[in-house]
Parts: sequence; C-alpha cells; structure tokens
Amino acid sequence: MKHAGEDALGTIEPILGEIRRLEGVRERKPGIFYRKSDAFVHFHEDPAGIFADVRQGREWLRLPVKTAAERRTLVRLVREIVGSE
Repeated sequence: MKHAGEDALGTIEPILGEIRRLEGVRERKPGIFYRKSDAFVHFHEDPAGIFADVRQGREWLRLPVKTAAERRTLVRLVREIVGSE
C-alpha cells in the first residue's frame, strides 16, 4: 500500500485540517504527522480506498477513512491519544 498522494489527500482535507490544529502535532510532509520526533499519523491509498495509520503507544492501528463515520472515528481517536499523553 503506497502513501497517499496529493489527489487522495485532497479528498480528506477536512481531516488533515483538524489534525493540523492539534497541539504538539506537526505535519512534516503532506499527510504525514509527527509528535515530538515520532511518526504519529499518515495515510495510504489503494484500490480499496484511503486508510490512516495511527500510532497508539507502540502499536500502529490501520483505520479506513472512506465514509464520514470512519473519518469522525479517526479524528476522535487522534484527539484522545493526543489528550491522554
């Protein structure tokens, strides 16, 4: 699965905007976010759609972000992780 390109990222721009506004989260490259020096969230695309990989502790969770509900779930999870650490 390849990292999401410009066109794919354009379809999820509202999510990217919400993540960009979180305290302590930096976007080093389009769609690739870090906390401190650790990769935190990035996106992939394949024929099945766009997916987000989110670091939760030492584990990576892969979440689909095709539907509005899936996108809300991603944003909620990212906010919870940022707020808990």
